[in-house]
Amino acid sequence: MSGTLGLLFGLTARVSRKTYLVAGVLLMALKYGLDALVVYLGTGAFLDPLTFISPLYGPRQDALQSAESSAIALIVIALPFLWIGVSMSLRRLVDANLSPWLVFLFLVPGLNFALMLMLSIVPSAEPSRVKWYAETPKPTNVAILESAMLGSAIGLAIGVVMILPVSLSFSGYGALLFFVTPFVMGAVSAFIHNRRHTRTIGNTIVVGFTTIVLACGALLLFAFEGAVCLVMAFPLAGGAGIIGALIGRAIAVRGAGPTSHVAMMVLSLPFLAAAETSFPHAALREVETVVEIDAPPEDVWPNVVGFSELPAPNRAIFALGIAYPMRARIEGAGVGAVRHCEFSTGAFVEPITRWEPPRRLSFDVASQPPPMQEWSPYKDVHPPHLDGYLVSRRGEFRLVPLDGGRRTRLEGSTWYTLELFPASYWTVWSDGLIHAIHGRVLAHIKDLSER
Repeated sequence: MSGTLGLLFGLTARVSRKTYLVAGVLLMALKYGLDALVVYLGTGAFLDPLTFISPLYGPRQDALQSAESSAIALIVIALPFLWIGVSMSLRRLVDANLSPWLVFLFLVPGLNFALMLMLSIVPSAEPSRVKWYAETPKPTNVAILESAMLGSAIGLAIGVVMILPVSLSFSGYGALLFFVTPFVMGAVSAFIHNRRHTRTIGNTIVVGFTTIVLACGALLLFAFEGAVCLVMAFPLAGGAGIIGALIGRAIAVRGAGPTSHVAMMVLSLPFLAAAETSFPHAALREVETVVEIDAPPEDVWPNVVGFSELPAPNRAIFALGIAYPMRARIEGAGVGAVRHCEFSTGAFVEPITRWEPPRRLSFDVASQPPPMQEWSPYKDVHPPHLDGYLVSRRGEFRLVPLDGGRRTRLEGSTWYTLELFPASYWTVWSDGLIHAIHGRVLAHIKDLSER
């Protein structure tokens, strides 16, 4: 058992072509089974194998819909498989006498399958040519601060050079931005930190983690991002940076390849970012929130169509800059009327598509304001992801009579798309925010109707 765990999770055991192929097939089958089970238990939907292996994440999110618990479970399940895939791919590259830095392709959707296929075919090199030291080198504290600062500085430079073009030019908030770039930053900083003198694993993790923190601080300092979005993205970037740091350390202390491969890896990142934008993966999601009201549907309906000024928000989430509804008004009546739901950042313009008093009100979203006002030391910070990445498509209110029509079950739904990767992570945030907005509106309608 210890040998199997070492093979899967360690960084010393050699991985042959046969071992990599057999382990890869078994692990992929296991992960598919776990993912399919989670999706079925959470939504009742079937996750077919083609959807599972597709680099496009829209179909999988269609299966998930608004099951937040399923999304969280999928993230937890993915973490050990992510490490196993990275560590075994690294050792298989070494076994085939290929550059270990190609391991970063494992984190790129689509290219990860190409890498795994190649590593399942390429034969092992002669043992004399495989320079991967099994013994653990003795750590040293020689010039530790100098190498840590140099490693973090170069990792930070890679992050700045990569993050700005991706977010501003390619307009991509996907795997390259949230996974691969932090991974490369952590790997390069750890590689430089350990190249001449071996450092402890704990010390190396601190250097990789610090590099990601400095990058976040630089984005905030130079007004490219706000504090709230950096906090939300940090678990992804920080985790990728730590994994990268462990891989970079392993390459530095156990490998003996040319350092020019590091530059090749870094230079390939912008091209991968440009290619990633040609593969959209947004899926339409529904978020539904429900409240029961001690009033008949006929009394609730007018407050659904339009409602008066809401009280000041008392939830901390809205104090962080998240847009919140303030009032709603309507121009006209029936299908074709236009509802204006005014938020703290602007107004949603909502043409009515179904008008069935007092049972259903449906509308499209013709235009919408930014989803939040970023926290920043500077005024009017407006990063690209505030426009066109979280888009409300349509909404609906359904009034269901209860207790013979004396009470009402009010259901509010929003359908939206999210152009952020990985969707399973980001939809936990976005679904939660939309639920909070729904809750504020429905609670106000309940109060008005019961009064």
